[in-house]
Amino acid sequence: MKIEINHHANQLCTFAIEHASKLRIETSCSESGARIIDFGCRTLGGIEAGLLLAKICMGGAAEIGLSAANEALWSGPQVEVRTELPSIACMGAQYAGWPIQLDKFFAMGSGPMRTKRGKEHVLEALHFHDESPCAVGVLETDKLPNDAVCSMIAEACHVAPSELVLCVAPTRSLAGTIQVVARSIETCLHKMFELKFDLEQIVSAHGTAPLAPPARDFAEGIGRTNDAILYGGDVTLWLDCDDELLAELGPRIPSRTSSDWGQPFAQIFKKYDFDFYKVDPSLFSPARVSLVNLRSGTYRRFGELRSDVLQESFQ
Repeated sequence: MKIEINHHANQLCTFAIEHASKLRIETSCSESGARIIDFGCRTLGGIEAGLLLAKICMGGAAEIGLSAANEALWSGPQVEVRTELPSIACMGAQYAGWPIQLDKFFAMGSGPMRTKRGKEHVLEALHFHDESPCAVGVLETDKLPNDAVCSMIAEACHVAPSELVLCVAPTRSLAGTIQVVARSIETCLHKMFELKFDLEQIVSAHGTAPLAPPARDFAEGIGRTNDAILYGGDVTLWLDCDDELLAELGPRIPSRTSSDWGQPFAQIFKKYDFDFYKVDPSLFSPARVSLVNLRSGTYRRFGELRSDVLQESFQ
């Protein structure tokens, strides 16, 4: 499928650069010409910066905002996401499928630049191909990339460094927290992809998750943002498929299918020596999923929200 999410994300980056002062972000260029936008490493950032960063991460193919959360779940706001291009916005762009490492630098790479690189099973399976002349990525890290990192990413994406834009924010920053919590739909689609569901049958998607308080350090931040989705994420999908498939698939999607479900993620993470790849993959999905079948008009809800775990995690 030919898409242009890097082009659309690049337009959003241009807006960010033009309004850097208002957004409380900073921009710079590497020696080779790559543009770097700091959304929270050395800058304050904020709510608007986080919402824009999340939209960039989804290739401009989703609308993202804050709204009041259900007070029975969480007294603060929630991050609300909706998209008419769920597989492209989430799996083609937002999914953090590229661990980027060079010398002492490490970041989880997401955003539409992944389609330019193309070396991920999910991208190959969905046949995404972006012909945009530029590449736009989001790096989840505490440290801004140096020129060697930028050049390595540009080469992997088959673009000149001058055509590369990297948006950077640590998870513990406000903008970074918003960007991660905006992944309620993405985690749902990734779980369904792993369950061999045809994502092209998903017509529209809406998701919410509580906006976790930014944390003091990496481990606490990653715990809170994961808990927001694992125990507070609420996703509705509109699909065009057979009802039998929904009945069989639905119960397998929510996070409670994991044996680790019910504990704050920081505790789970510590149990596995802070190694993401040791954590049960079935845990990473929203707490509750509602499936609406446009073909038959049926509606099914699976999973449950857990305010008790959120309260423990967010304190």
